[in-house]
Formats: sequence, structure tokens, C-alpha cells
Amino acid sequence: MAIQIGEQAPDFELPASNGEQVKLSDFKGKNVVLYFYPKDMTPGCTTEACDFKENHQSFSDLNTVILGVSTDPLKRHKKFIDKYELPFILLADEEHQVCELFDVWKLKKNFGKEYMGIERSTFVIDQEGKLVKEWRKVKVKGHVDEALTFIQEELGE
Repeated sequence: MAIQIGEQAPDFELPASNGEQVKLSDFKGKNVVLYFYPKDMTPGCTTEACDFKENHQSFSDLNTVILGVSTDPLKRHKKFIDKYELPFILLADEEHQVCELFDVWKLKKNFGKEYMGIERSTFVIDQEGKLVKEWRKVKVKGHVDEALTFIQEELGE
């Protein structure tokens, strides 16, 4: 059963690209953009990460932290961050437990092959830890602007 808008987001802990174990509850008092993406270094995921990078200061100004999650290992996250100078934390969910908590671990089809993977999705969690917005089956183009606008209009001071 997926988390519903208005419910408390489940707390979780994952290894992070900053070398720490990061919990969602570490960010209480801040808004969190939790975005799930399929794979480091792929075209769509790179575009999405760079869009978040370009808007990082605008999110920060709104007391909002960006956290990216994929099933890639930390080593790959580090390469991704270094290559594109990403200013936010990436979390390694190698066992896809958090992906399953947020119901983004899905059966996917590509070139006739079926496999399990992450359905690109973004969740906004408010300062109290409640889920206030979700986007599933995200199309990358314009998505980060949409998320920023939502936070400005709904969670801005």
C-alpha cells in the first residue's frame, strides 16, 4: 500500500554520497524533494539531475533539500556527482527497500524485455515530515520547474 498525500512519510535510512547514513528524519524542519530516478549517467537521469542542480539555490532559498535516490551503488553516485558537479546528496537504495516503500519499484518494459526498475517519481515532504505532493511516471522536461513552483506556491513562507 503506497503512502498517501497528507500522511507521514515513512522514515528510512540509506547510505549517502556524502559518506554518511542519511535518514529522512534528519531533515525535519526542512522541506524535502525526494526524487527517484532509474540510473546514474543515463540521458534522462542526467538531464533531471542537472535541472535540479540549476535550480538548487532556488530550492535552498525555500528551505528545501533535494535528495536523489536510485539503486546504483555509492561508487557510481560519486562518479555521477563529480562529472556533473551535483550539489545535493544521492542515496544508494541497492536493495530497493525505499523504492518499495514509496511504490516506485515497478515492472518495466524496454525493447520487449521485462524487468524490475524504478519508475521516475518525485515526492515533496513538508517540514513536519508529511507527504504533500507526488508526481509519478515523471517526464523530465519541465518537471523540476513544476516542483519548484509547487513549493513556492504551497510551502513558501
